[in-house]
Amino acid sequence: MAVNDIPPPGSRLEAEALRFIRDLIRIESVNTGDPATIGDGETRAARYVQAALEEVGYETTLLESTPGRGSVVARLHGADPTRGALVVHAHLDVVPVEGQDWTHPPFEAEIENGILYGRGAVDMKNFAGVVLAVARAFRREGVVPGRDLVFAFFADEEAGGVWGARWLVEQHPELFVGATEALSEVGGFSVPLVPGRRAYLAAIAEKGVAWAQLRARGRPGHGSRPTTDNAVVRLARAVTAVGDHSFPVTRTPALDAFLAGFGAARGIEFTDAALEAQLDDLGFVGGIVGATLRDTASPTVLAAGSKTNVIPATATAALDLRVLPGHEDTFRDDLRRVVGDDVEIEIGRWIPPIAAPLDSPLLDVLQLATEAEDPGAVVVPYLLPASTDNKHLARLGIAGYGFVPLRVPDGFDVFAQFHTADEHIPVDSLYFSARVTERLLRDA
Repeated sequence: MAVNDIPPPGSRLEAEALRFIRDLIRIESVNTGDPATIGDGETRAARYVQAALEEVGYETTLLESTPGRGSVVARLHGADPTRGALVVHAHLDVVPVEGQDWTHPPFEAEIENGILYGRGAVDMKNFAGVVLAVARAFRREGVVPGRDLVFAFFADEEAGGVWGARWLVEQHPELFVGATEALSEVGGFSVPLVPGRRAYLAAIAEKGVAWAQLRARGRPGHGSRPTTDNAVVRLARAVTAVGDHSFPVTRTPALDAFLAGFGAARGIEFTDAALEAQLDDLGFVGGIVGATLRDTASPTVLAAGSKTNVIPATATAALDLRVLPGHEDTFRDDLRRVVGDDVEIEIGRWIPPIAAPLDSPLLDVLQLATEAEDPGAVVVPYLLPASTDNKHLARLGIAGYGFVPLRVPDGFDVFAQFHTADEHIPVDSLYFSARVTERLLRDA
């Protein structure tokens, strides 16, 4: 790698942010979801963060929910202790790389032609490194923010946060005392608006996540004697019904906010009749928002029988369910109507949707901080179709927002970098992220 491949940083803040991001990528904190194969990468990453924070005088708390699953938290006190604290958080684990065709080593943090490659470059060691650099800069410079800032670096987000954010919320809620809002993924990346101008999406809500199992029962028997009471056929009908069904479009407050903000800036009047076609015309940003229009149910795993000539007594299917805010109390009945009465439904994992206030002054801070670095930029609220650790913090009454500022080229789809091979981000985007994050945390 040539030295001139790396765009020169404009400040110590930018240089430290890039160094921390690269060092964290090189710590293989892979979360396989299997305790037997996870190892101690998350704790090693947490200790790296802890050392960097303590070097400039922070008091830190590093806790392992179980050996190897470390998270670290530190607090910077603000000028007004009566204001609710802001939790600024990132997760230190990453998804596996096995089975993917990488052309750059996933854990070497190579930079080529001004692009940083590596697992976590976007999801989300980039923000962990930026937050760490900003936290250190504030301590060195004696910055006193307007309110307390709680810097949190969590384990286990990629497997649902059970041994990270959820464990800390349940076992050590005192770490977040006084906190009213949180800032983390997924949002803040730029998308094309009009030539020369960009919008930056801010997640103000998240779909809920549920996993369900359909189970059909029937009369077992020999394959040579077909029966009308066949569990496989019964299950197949139910799965087909789910696959063919499209839940109705719902105008959530987050969707309305996106349509109003993006439409006004681009000169589009979105209509219910043509909404999906209008979103398709927006390119990849329309695809992101399109996934938030309705509840979804996706069949993912089928299981039935063990021998071709044996009709099994049971057949099962797994469903991935994504539920809009406001539908948590009605979705089960809606799904039952789709599936019918011939199969059983068991909903196991259930993380309800969340929604944060649209009138928070924090959104104004995001706008001002972004526009200061990108004149003409517009911060536009949206609904995240996925899930983050903000859901666990919500149990403490903390309103979560998703905003990791990244100015990227107009054709660069940040969302598509999550969990993919050759995950990458322009280095200049990381410098931008450091500058905007520093501004917004000063003023938050």
